Amino acid sequence: MSEKQTHIAVLTGDIIGSTQLSPEDLERAFEALSISAEVQADWHGESLHFTRQRGDGWQVRLARPELALRTTLAFRAALRSEGKQFSTFMAVAEGDATPITPGADLNTAAETVFVESGRLLDWLKDQEKPIQIAHDQGGATGAALILADHISQGWTPAQAAAIRPLLIPDRKLYYTDVADFLGKSRQAVTKALDGAGFHSIWMALIAFEHEEAQND
Repeated sequence: MSEKQTHIAVLTGDIIGSTQLSPEDLERAFEALSISAEVQADWHGESLHFTRQRGDGWQVRLARPELALRTTLAFRAALRSEGKQFSTFMAVAEGDATPITPGADLNTAAETVFVESGRLLDWLKDQEKPIQIAHDQGGATGAALILADHISQGWTPAQAAAIRPLLIPDRKLYYTDVADFLGKSRQAVTKALDGAGFHSIWMALIAFEHEEAQND
C-alpha cells in the first residue's frame, strides 16, 4: 500500500543577477536563505529541506502551505537585509506529496508539485514585467503574492531588517522590541516599517492565512 500523502507547498527560487555577484556575495546570499530556512522550520513544524540547485537555484518544501506568503516575505527580507543588490525569484506550487525523510535532498524529488513549482519559476523568468514571486493557485492567493512582491521589491536593507522579526508567526512583538533587538531607536524602526508597508502586509498575512486555513 502506498504511503499516505499530505498537502504541501514547494517553493523554487533562483538568485537574480547571480552572474553579476562575486562568488563571495553569492555564497552570502545562499547563507542568508539557508539560515532563514532553518528559522522557519519552527513555523512549519519540520525542516524545509533547503536544497541548492544548479548553481544559483534553490528549493524548499513547506509543510504548512498557508504560510506561503509569510515564507516568501521572510526569504526576501533575509536576502535584502544583506544588501539591496540581493533578490530572488520565488515560485510556489501546492499539491499532495508523500512524507519526506530527514536530510533528504530535494534534487531527487519528482512528484507533480515539485515539477509544477519548477515550471512556474521558468514562467516567471520569461516575463517581461518584473514579477519575482508567484503562486500556481492564481485567484486571490496568486494576487496576494504578486502584490506583496511589488511592495517588498522596494525594501531597503534597513526596512528588511526591521520587518524580519515581525514575520515570526504566533509571536506578538512591539516596535520597541524590534528597536532593542536591532540596537536602533524606536523612531528609526517605525520609519523603516512604515516605508516597508508593514501594516498593509500584516493585514494581508492575516487574511491570507485565514483563507488558506479555511480551504484546508
